[in-house]
Amino acid sequence: MEKTKIPRHVAIIPDGNGRWAIGRNLPRMAGHRAGAKIFPDVVGWAREAGIEVLSVFCFSTENWKRPDGEVRGLMRIFDVLLRRNFRRLLREKIRFRWLGSADGLQRRIVETLRAMELETASNCGFCLCLAINYSGRDEILRAVEKISATGSAIESWQSLSQNLDSSGLPDVDLVVRTSGERRLSNFLLLQSAYAELHFTECLWPDFSREELLRAIDEYGQRKRRFGAINH
Repeated sequence: MEKTKIPRHVAIIPDGNGRWAIGRNLPRMAGHRAGAKIFPDVVGWAREAGIEVLSVFCFSTENWKRPDGEVRGLMRIFDVLLRRNFRRLLREKIRFRWLGSADGLQRRIVETLRAMELETASNCGFCLCLAINYSGRDEILRAVEKISATGSAIESWQSLSQNLDSSGLPDVDLVVRTSGERRLSNFLLLQSAYAELHFTECLWPDFSREELLRAIDEYGQRKRRFGAINH
């Protein structure tokens, strides 16, 4: 595929862990563990495909409303997943970015996320962004608060975007959502203003390299006009 046909920034909303588990008569946490297990593979597939930035929606601010046992289980999964993959990021020169707020997160998870950002900041090439305790609306509010604290005004999109969690990254080109749901669910709202959307019935634990390439291929066949007339 031509380089120009490959999206620079792909955002994934990995949905369907619970339904995957229920369909197999397993507890919901089994689905979350299965979804976490394929995560390193997805990162590898994205790099192989030539994607520059991969953003994954791991835990939204709304997810705190889930049962306490499920939330605790998810936090344990994040703790293990982050620590196991930290050295891989360093070894493979991957840059890491955390999207989200520290409010409510365990101190150890916050410290790990910040350490991963700091120690990979000089890496160039592929960038992995994890949205943990994130919502698009909250991100916008936090950006406005940062600007207001300096006494400045929001004069342009650039002045706002420089204060978003994704500051310095290209806008999202392609959003991929699994499990058949067809909505953004408050994920990277401003950054996805002109993104192409791809929805697949595949549940997240069953996501494959073929599914990712199918989404990229569909993206490559679309004409992105950004408001211009289609000739």
